[in-house]
Amino acid sequence: MRLLSAGLAGAVAGRARGQPSPPMPAFPLSDHYDGQTFRNPRNHVDRSWTDVMRWKWKASPTPWPTRVPVTPIDPARGPLAVTAVGHASLVVDLGGQVLLTDPVWSDRVSPVSWAGPRRVQAPGVPFASLPRIAAVLLSHDHYDHCDLPTLRKLAAGGVPRVITPLANGDLLREAGFARDAIVELDWWQEATLPGGAITVCLTPAQHWSNRAKGRRNGRLWGGFFVRSSQRTFFFAGDTATNDDLFAGIRQRLGPPDLAALPIGAYEPQWFMQGQHCNPAEAVAIHRFLEAKASIGVHWGTFQLTDEGRDAPVVALAEALAAQQLPPSAFVALPAGSSLQA
Repeated sequence: MRLLSAGLAGAVAGRARGQPSPPMPAFPLSDHYDGQTFRNPRNHVDRSWTDVMRWKWKASPTPWPTRVPVTPIDPARGPLAVTAVGHASLVVDLGGQVLLTDPVWSDRVSPVSWAGPRRVQAPGVPFASLPRIAAVLLSHDHYDHCDLPTLRKLAAGGVPRVITPLANGDLLREAGFARDAIVELDWWQEATLPGGAITVCLTPAQHWSNRAKGRRNGRLWGGFFVRSSQRTFFFAGDTATNDDLFAGIRQRLGPPDLAALPIGAYEPQWFMQGQHCNPAEAVAIHRFLEAKASIGVHWGTFQLTDEGRDAPVVALAEALAAQQLPPSAFVALPAGSSLQA
């Protein structure tokens, strides 16, 4: 409230001096929104083009295969059934209400269709095999999570609801979703799907946002804690590790029955730390959440960073062994496979 009052006072003072008034904040000011951009309240990192060039100049990425075979499957059904499409795209069935997380069926994740990271395996679920979708959960605006061609197909197919963090609505309207189909949330706000059986809470994540056009960090990012009458599911979105953040999610919302946590795109650590977690850090998040089980996402589909394609799977197994956790506690779910919790 003090920050908001200061902003209004500044606007009034500007008018009194005959100066142009600064734009009014589009959303309530907070510890993660200053009236123009969003940020992580703790340990926010903005990488510069100098950092990017330093990474690329010294990079020695492990080669990935150009194609990895996958046998697509129909989505699993159940009180909580998750089927991996690839990367961070999941089909989540909560007792007949089906959600999609960060849906990407495109061949590339890039501002253009002819360049950028290319899919090395087909989607694990054919687009035509999707059941009726109750809602899309869109965590942030990065191209490997916010794929406009896929979103256009979903909008044209009549998906009735998209839940997303603040300021992402412009992208969804561009994709063809009606304004009343889009629900933008701030951290800790909730939305209830039609019928009242499913509630979705937007949770904080340690990340950032940007696309080819628009202001860096001009859109919020986050994860989703989903609750049905029988099960709870947590999708972290993209995130780095942050002990207080994930302990806070556990304290406020309880332990999820199943958590989907990112385990890929983490090398080199000096560059990626602060925006992505490695498998050992994902295991720490699993423990902070006290999740009954977790699945690893954000690996094996698009080569975004320097580690090998299977490195996250190996590192996850090593981290679980080091923490004396059984392999079944946290599974790197491959595209074209499913898990029921």
